[in-house]
Order: sequence, then C-alpha cells, then structure tokens
Amino acid sequence: MRQAKSFTISDEILAEIASTKGTGSTSERVNELLKRALELERSERLAQEAAEFFANDADDVRERAAYRKASKETLSRG
Repeated sequence: MRQAKSFTISDEILAEIASTKGTGSTSERVNELLKRALELERSERLAQEAAEFFANDADDVRERAAYRKASKETLSRG
C-alpha cells in the first residue's frame, strides 16, 4: 500500500535523484533509495549487536576460565 506524504528534500538531493532515476518515476526512485537505506541501517545495527555480543569482556574471560577449571576438577574426580 502506498500513501501520499509530504517531505522536504534539499535541491541537491532532488537533483541527484532526478539524474539517477532512469525511466521510472521520482517517487519510485525515492522509495527504492529509502528501502536500501533502511536495509543498510538494519544491517549495521545487526553487525553492531553481533560485535557487542561477541566482544571479549574481561569479566566473561574470567568466568569462562573459572568454569573450565571447575569442569576439569569435577571430571578429574571420576
């Protein structure tokens, strides 16, 4: 579904859109660019979340080392 909305766009950006739109309408070109920009933002956000998730926090390193040590001690008792 499409809705008519009104946005203010700089002349510089309008000129760039007009020069790159090809045979389609300006509206189609703007929609295409906005979709690509939103996908890029989602991708960047996901990459940032992944980087934060996999970051080696000093506390995590200590916790993993303690877990490994406790596991080895438990297994050596058997």
